Amino acid sequence: MDVRVQEAPFDLGAEANAFAARQSGMGAVVTFTGLVRDLGGGLRAMEIEHYPGMTEKALTGIAEEARARWGIGDALIVHRYGRLAPDETIMMVATAARHRACAFEAAEFLMDYLKSRAPFWKKEVTETDAAWVAARDEDEDALERWRG
Repeated sequence: MDVRVQEAPFDLGAEANAFAARQSGMGAVVTFTGLVRDLGGGLRAMEIEHYPGMTEKALTGIAEEARARWGIGDALIVHRYGRLAPDETIMMVATAARHRACAFEAAEFLMDYLKSRAPFWKKEVTETDAAWVAARDEDEDALERWRG
């Protein structure tokens, strides 16, 4: 399991290729990349904050949960913090498993967790205002399917 929280941009292709190259005996590798979205128009930046140490511990814990639930062989989580512009890469998840269904489900689980429960605080900055991003009902609904 590789969990990184970093300010610097990362090379998606290099990360995905390195992750896939480390896999042995796996039948599937799934990757997902999240980008900063400008939903309403006018977004200048997304400012992301976190508590070092606490964030990595929480992400490692959820990756271990994914390993236990789906029997994945490996996972990668890279999440950025700091000031990001629209369309910049904000995060990526990769999972490897013997079967594609497990790799896909584990990746979706990690993505849903990152969207709604990971200890990051996001502020949207526009030309005229700045506001903290509130939890969205659809993100909570997505996470709900993994309970029980």
